[in-house]
Amino acid sequence: MQITQTPIEGLLIIEPKVWRDNRGYFYESYNAKLFAEAGINVNFVQDNQSFSQKGALRGLHAQAQPFEQGKLVRVLQGAVMDVAVDIRKNSPTYGQHFDIELSEENHKQLWVPAGFLHGFLTLEDQTIFTYKVSNYYDKNSEIGVMWNDPDLNIEWSRDIAESEFLLSDKDQVLSQFKDFKSPF
Repeated sequence: MQITQTPIEGLLIIEPKVWRDNRGYFYESYNAKLFAEAGINVNFVQDNQSFSQKGALRGLHAQAQPFEQGKLVRVLQGAVMDVAVDIRKNSPTYGQHFDIELSEENHKQLWVPAGFLHGFLTLEDQTIFTYKVSNYYDKNSEIGVMWNDPDLNIEWSRDIAESEFLLSDKDQVLSQFKDFKSPF
């Protein structure tokens, strides 16, 4: 398993070693010892999974303290453009984002620690996205920023027109980043 630091401190790409043969493939998606050695020393308490059609955009979300969540995200089927935005006020990369394609083909995972907004856009129909979280969900602790915030300037897709994005009602009324008060 290879764990690589992104340009934003704490945000890590996990690439498992995949063994393939005529039966298919096998890989280890989580190893507490290796993760701890890389600084991911958390107790995961919940696994979440979503199923989406191409163009579904979910985000940008986080949970405020004391229900902040670290997330270990990956794709079981299909592909997504995954995005994390640093909202740690004292971070030199505050307000910067990192994006990566996660897919069933590349088996990559992204560790998104607490202190980041997170979202993803599905790039294929019937995409299954799954993630482990380090804290339980609390509706009253939800925070977020608009997916298309001009200050964040996230390029979500070159292949899917924004007019084709599928958004929840909640994600269409989130605040602008300039008005967002980070609890981190």
